Amino acid sequence: MPTKTAPSTILIFRTAAIPGGLARIVGKPALSSLAKLAGKSRRSSSWIEGSAVKMGSLRELIHLRRKYGDWLLTLLTLLLLLMMFVIVPLQAAGLAFFQGIGLIALLAVITGAIVISTSPRAFAVMSIAFVTNACVIIYRLYWPTTYDLYIVAGCWLIITLTLAAVVVRAVFAPGRITYHRIVGAILLYLLIALAFAMLFSIVGLSFPDAFSSLTFEYNAALSSKLLYFSFVTLTSTGYGDIVPIHPLARSLSNLEAIIGQLYPTILLARLVTLEMASSTARPSAGR
Repeated sequence: MPTKTAPSTILIFRTAAIPGGLARIVGKPALSSLAKLAGKSRRSSSWIEGSAVKMGSLRELIHLRRKYGDWLLTLLTLLLLLMMFVIVPLQAAGLAFFQGIGLIALLAVITGAIVISTSPRAFAVMSIAFVTNACVIIYRLYWPTTYDLYIVAGCWLIITLTLAAVVVRAVFAPGRITYHRIVGAILLYLLIALAFAMLFSIVGLSFPDAFSSLTFEYNAALSSKLLYFSFVTLTSTGYGDIVPIHPLARSLSNLEAIIGQLYPTILLARLVTLEMASSTARPSAGR
């Protein structure tokens, strides 16, 4: 049997069709609440759609990390080697063109680190530091000051430490030790030298004459000299042309020398041993 509509329901629909009729039935406060509820519903659906887009992007990053994560460790190592031993010396030689090339290489390093980590925090920290560094570099082309060097050193230190944390998680993650993970451990060794170079820069800017034969002022050769001293200290080469004088500078130099001796002996050698063990175990398992 067909159902009959209640007279009260028919009255409501008919009254709602008249302008202002629904307001007379339910009252203006109730109608306002219904409108607010509808607005919240629309905002909620927009938020859900935005969250779905973000989740899709995160899934894509996770897929890229699983597919190319180990390869990116090798790529990042090559990029950092290019920056340290090609771009920075050419900048010190007075070729201003390589200042922009250095920023492009740094942006590529940050992009690779984001794919490896898939962490929004790492992305936010490195992006803010990169943008700040780029703005300061452009600013000091016209108004160079000593405080610019503090900001640049701080930005590079933040990027280096964040990238080191990303690399540590990738290298020592559960799973088989591969060739690319060993290269990633070498990348971490390079990042140690870069982090100490920035610490030496902050100490040299804070304490005059903290290092002999090293002047901390705005010039293109400062980064090259700091990297040179940091690698000489990390590898315990000790040429003696740059000597730490301030107690804090000497303390940092001693700490870097100790890390430079223990890191290859313990961690890097252990990773190589594990990779060789897994390589010999695979043919045996196939028999």
